[in-house]
Amino acid sequence: MAQTQPPAPIVIETAHLSLALAVGQNHKLYQTYLGPKLAAAADYQGLPQRHEAYPPAGTDNLFEPALRVVHADGNPGLALAYVGTETTKTDDAATTIIRLRDPLYPVEVRLHFVAYQREDVIKTWTEIVHHEKKPVVLTNYASAMLHFEASKYYLTQLHGDWAEEGKEVESQLTSGTKVLDTKLGTRAAMYQTASFFLATDRPATETTGNVLAGSLAWTGNFRLAFELDNEQALRVSAGINPYSSQYTLPAGQVFTTPEFIFTYSTQGKGQASRNLHRWARQQGGELDGTLPRLTLLNNWEATYFDFNEPKLDALMGDAAKLGADLFLLDDGWFGNKYPRKDDHQGLGDWQPTTSKLPNGVGHLVQTATKEGIKFGIWIEPEMVNPKSELYEKHPDWVLKLPGRPEDYYRNQLVLDLTNPKVQDFVYGIVDAQLSQGVAYLKWDCNRMITNGYSQYLGKDQSHLYVDYVRGLYRVLDRVRQKYPHVPMMLCSGGGARADYGGLKYFTEFWASDNTDALERVYIQWGFLNFFPSNAIASHVTNWNPQQTLKFRTDVAMSGKLGYDIEVSKMTPAELQFSQQAVKDYKRLSPVIWQGDLYKLRSPYEGNQAALLYVAENQAEAVVFGYNLRTRFHETVLPVKLLGLDPARRYRLTEINLMPGQKSNLPANGQTYSGDYLQKVGVVLSDPEAKALTSHVLEVTAE
Repeated sequence: MAQTQPPAPIVIETAHLSLALAVGQNHKLYQTYLGPKLAAAADYQGLPQRHEAYPPAGTDNLFEPALRVVHADGNPGLALAYVGTETTKTDDAATTIIRLRDPLYPVEVRLHFVAYQREDVIKTWTEIVHHEKKPVVLTNYASAMLHFEASKYYLTQLHGDWAEEGKEVESQLTSGTKVLDTKLGTRAAMYQTASFFLATDRPATETTGNVLAGSLAWTGNFRLAFELDNEQALRVSAGINPYSSQYTLPAGQVFTTPEFIFTYSTQGKGQASRNLHRWARQQGGELDGTLPRLTLLNNWEATYFDFNEPKLDALMGDAAKLGADLFLLDDGWFGNKYPRKDDHQGLGDWQPTTSKLPNGVGHLVQTATKEGIKFGIWIEPEMVNPKSELYEKHPDWVLKLPGRPEDYYRNQLVLDLTNPKVQDFVYGIVDAQLSQGVAYLKWDCNRMITNGYSQYLGKDQSHLYVDYVRGLYRVLDRVRQKYPHVPMMLCSGGGARADYGGLKYFTEFWASDNTDALERVYIQWGFLNFFPSNAIASHVTNWNPQQTLKFRTDVAMSGKLGYDIEVSKMTPAELQFSQQAVKDYKRLSPVIWQGDLYKLRSPYEGNQAALLYVAENQAEAVVFGYNLRTRFHETVLPVKLLGLDPARRYRLTEINLMPGQKSNLPANGQTYSGDYLQKVGVVLSDPEAKALTSHVLEVTAE
């Protein structure tokens, strides 16, 4: 019988990035290349076929498998042979589907790739389906596996805890497997974040080095594994964490993994970040990424749980006076049998407390309208206090182990979103608010899953962690079908839901409950590696009132600006400053939200931090400079302003000055060529370089 010739290489490419795959004589699919796009298509021919692209477990694979299946007859082996490729193209993207099949068992795997041309981003996920007589069990099911060959590898990750999210750390990978994962269920990114940089051969800087940036779009347990083998080859697998999730898959049902988004840069981490930012804004990585955001005033620090209608009415007047677009009512507005007076009761009973809000939420919407602003509200619909009417009526709706004591975190339990009835209930909570004119939701989630057991699932609990997230997404899909553009903040006790799986439904996420401006420089720096500025909610608060209002404002303005502060207690000068800051922010927000980000000076490398947003047409830019700490007689070096047009001339103007204050920056009011600003730069701190001071410069082409 004549041997068929393997098909031509499958090249998935953007304007500057290529992923090449090839089918071997053994019918297996191999990754042969990942890196900058090759100039000639013929160059993809003949590349070495060393790394199976999506290796299964149980046959001849010796390392981390992408997929492990236990067949209905108990056989744990799987082989995947190439079947075919389908490709479709639009102006924005090319979609490739590669079909693989086991020659002996009716199991099919479909590898999906979407290559976004202008953004240089590839999105990939996997579908698994079978037609065996009985269900099969999936024990590993990666969204993607990528292969690298280099002399050394350097991983940059984000980690932390409550109030210390987004810490950036870099380490060299050594022989063995480095795993970033979570088993928390809901607050998945509380300790680790499912986004990373991987540099090859040498550490990458913001402007130099070969680096891959990857991010898993999943709001639940994830696993990123970096396995360095005996021949110095690295395989990177990303997907749902199979921990306690051996998924039983019925015949004919498709198991779809989350999307893994990645980009590749030969010019350092900064270019990789900008690629992801553009993709998120332009291609739906975040909801309405190109539309304006709302500047808001939150009541939490002004009132905590202690408020009533007249007090809220007055606060909405303060929001209007400040120039905010929206007033956000935080926790404490609900519950009647068990009024929400602290975090011990009421959660789950989403009716306005009559003693606080006798005229309901509708009155607050009307007050906001009279003030010329919008009204938003806080909810935590996935959770319940044991001291609540909901718990008394539906104890079976709660995740808890039978026969064991309930385990409380923040005095609450998690509702069972694998249960369609609970999904309907959660949707109803959201619908009840939005249908009466609420224009913004802050969706919180303040605990992880412990003692997890679903009465709905019964004896087989292996679907709990996966189907919980799928249940959450079903609710959010319904919300967005009815309310496609209502802005919502994704919150989880801070930045524990910083992922593109959630952000496709939300306009922004709350990066941390820690709003100390010094700490926020580091937190926002970390998240800006992977998420655009208009997705990172950043508020001016009194968390640390020893810091100047200007410093706190300048830090918040580098993200999506908001306020959580008592406007009525501001001095006349502070109010005047804040009103002008809001006006300037709204005027410059197209640059801050849609511009290209250049991280000019890292807080991890010295006592100053600086970042720059440049408009796409390079006609405008905004520079943020922060003095964090100072040393005796420390020399402050000029900061080079990257991303500008070298042929243009730019005027620099310091803004965000307190009333009566004059700029003492030598560059203020001066005009320079873009070439000069990129090669020589300007000093972004005052001559004395005092700690916890800041400067904001508006850069305008003449």
